[in-house]
Amino acid sequence: MKKIIITLICLLAFTGVQAQDDAIVRFFSKYMEDDRFSRVYISPKMMQMAGGFMKSNADGQTKKDEKDMGELISKVRGIRILTADKVDGLPLYKEAMGTLTRNKYEDLMDVQDKSSSVKFMVREEDGRVKELLMITGSGDSFTLLSMLGDFTYQDLNILAENTNMPGMKEYEKGRK
Repeated sequence: MKKIIITLICLLAFTGVQAQDDAIVRFFSKYMEDDRFSRVYISPKMMQMAGGFMKSNADGQTKKDEKDMGELISKVRGIRILTADKVDGLPLYKEAMGTLTRNKYEDLMDVQDKSSSVKFMVREEDGRVKELLMITGSGDSFTLLSMLGDFTYQDLNILAENTNMPGMKEYEKGRK
């Protein structure tokens, strides 16, 4: 009997994590064929290649920063971006926020005014950041960015300071 209960608890815990991933995927999928939206997906393999390329081309002390950045970039397991201009982004923002299981994410930054909303959130596991999520909506645009990986907050700060990765400049502005 104990084995059955433990198995059920484990199954429910896994299903909860899977359901959250599915909610984000469903939101992306819902608008994937909508011509108003631009979609970008950068696969884990592409991130590994980019990080490996930077590490392998770094030689000597002057290239240490490039090697460090290569190691950081190779921690990124994928990036998904859904963005639209010339749309009323506030209802889309509310819809995206409604799809999330809020207890899985912790707010990092939340900026709200009459005409726009910006929110950065993280999903952590065992003290490591597994996902950085940015959702923005305004009267004329919408953006959702999901960056998966295995980061420390220091890693995210270094990425924000030293890359042009999508969403990182906004993240850096929010830290200051």
